Amino acid sequence: MNSQLKEKYLIEKEAFHESLSRFAQTLKQQISNDEEWTIKGFIDLFKNIYTISSDTKIISKILELHLFPHLLDFANSVDYSIELSTHQNWYPDMTFINNKKKEIKFAVDLKTTYIDEKRAGYCNGFTLGSHGEYFINRESCKNIQYPNKDYTAHYCLGIIYSRAILNQENELKRYKIDEIALIPSVINQFVFFVNEKWKIASDKRGSGNTANIGSVKKISDLISGNGTFSLAGEEVFDDYWINYGKIKIKSKEGKVKPLTSMEEYVKYRKLSKSIINK
Repeated sequence: MNSQLKEKYLIEKEAFHESLSRFAQTLKQQISNDEEWTIKGFIDLFKNIYTISSDTKIISKILELHLFPHLLDFANSVDYSIELSTHQNWYPDMTFINNKKKEIKFAVDLKTTYIDEKRAGYCNGFTLGSHGEYFINRESCKNIQYPNKDYTAHYCLGIIYSRAILNQENELKRYKIDEIALIPSVINQFVFFVNEKWKIASDKRGSGNTANIGSVKKISDLISGNGTFSLAGEEVFDDYWINYGKIKIKSKEGKVKPLTSMEEYVKYRKLSKSIINK
């Protein structure tokens, strides 16, 4: 993050954050009815409706398509334009560019996850982007729409939902258009929120061995921005993830290992334990 850019456009950043947060709270009524997702399936020319798979990747993509017209309307209302990532899997999903001051850009990722049925108040969490090349080298254009330094802030527009308990036959069933009211929704009970990524990040990777930053998983912490680094600040978040797995430390057993936790980082940097938000 370019701290000078962030400080220079602090007013614009606060205005954008507030507007995007207000907008996010209107989305539930745009895509659901009585807590049920209004998307029921795919329709063909013969007016047959084919139900949606409960696969999270499919749900995520359809939600993105469902929300995009509303995001365009929002961008127009605040005098921004949206630029989609040029290539698949590039960061971010959307770049919001101020129409009057083109140098003001906000990275916005649309992230979806589901409620953890086994842990009350928790969800499955999000991946918050790579901590690889473009994160480390703020001038790099590798797998990112604009260099990291060009973004005034990085936001997650998060969607948390409940998965409906449906039998497998539902995914194989075909309906006629006049039966649309009979089709069960595969997801429901939506929660929308907006926060800067560093505020909801954890100190763990989000997807196995890939270089992705993981989020915290407690829903109230995601909504309030009460992540692992919320007390430490964005500079500590950046330094931690730039060096994740690279700094070598000694384990309790005396063996050399990579640094992979906030507790280890604080000890290594000789920082106060009070900045660790557990």
